[in-house]
Amino acid sequence: MKRFASAVSIAVLCLAAPLSAGAQSPQGTWTKVGETTTVRTDTGIATVNGKIYLMGGQANGLTASTMAQEFDPSTKKWRDLAPLPHGGSHVGVGAMNGKIYVSGGFLANVHKDPIDQLAEYDIATNTWRSLPPMPRPLGATGLAAIGGKIHVIGGRGPDAKTVTLHQVFDLATGKWSTAAPLPLARDHLGVTVLDGKIYVIGGRTDLTVDNTGQTDVYDPATDKWQTVAAMPTKRSSSGIAVYKNQILFFGGECKNAQTRATFNEMEGYDPKANRWTQYTSHPTGLHAGGLAAVGDTAYFFSGNGGCGGDNPSNAIWAFKLP
Repeated sequence: MKRFASAVSIAVLCLAAPLSAGAQSPQGTWTKVGETTTVRTDTGIATVNGKIYLMGGQANGLTASTMAQEFDPSTKKWRDLAPLPHGGSHVGVGAMNGKIYVSGGFLANVHKDPIDQLAEYDIATNTWRSLPPMPRPLGATGLAAIGGKIHVIGGRGPDAKTVTLHQVFDLATGKWSTAAPLPLARDHLGVTVLDGKIYVIGGRTDLTVDNTGQTDVYDPATDKWQTVAAMPTKRSSSGIAVYKNQILFFGGECKNAQTRATFNEMEGYDPKANRWTQYTSHPTGLHAGGLAAVGDTAYFFSGNGGCGGDNPSNAIWAFKLP
């Protein structure tokens, strides 16, 4: 039986932030608009037809949850969906043609026991099917669904090493192939699609503090990568979303290892200008949550308020630009 929950509306919080390069004055407002049905971190996230889908992660004490949920921003209601075929945290998620794809993931903490799953969720029928597994098990990958193909990028293998692997599954042929490798090996990276190209932003090359701001763009038509303007704030385990013709990148781990503080920065990349802009920072900072944009609002779900698993949150935050 599907379970529904209604999120609670909370007052708007408008925040100031210091001036930065790329903007005359940081813009944007943060609003706490509700709560998730459970404390949930390290999920994958996708947006389809105005609704937001959260897949897998760590929830209800499970390190590798099979939970799948749909959130409707217009009603603030949740709907439980058919569970994933295989549980996992740090899964890669992307959407295309009314279907959602989930790749890889970890079965245990910390970043251990990666799996090779590739699964497809059909929104219309609320059903899953398992696709041919990835050539090797990986967790904390990025996933981009574009042109009838599923691109699984980067990640961390069973040896705990980050990789440059760029594996492509062709839905038409049912086969995997290898594309041009990611220019820099990393996991906990942000991956999204905009105007026919794949953007890979941030991530970590090894440990939690080994963050990068590198921004790479892949063109599926030429099988080539281009490294563009670097994100000003180096971070990983962040939220990424396309919003108002730019790419937002929010939060991350780990800003200060001594105080266990997370990143609270919100930065946006404009591909046409090849320029980053700093927006209003979040009041506390979060990582290991999901960012998704619907209409004029970007939503961030759950995550941790401190490094690692410190201070898990069930809050839903909304960010808006004028």
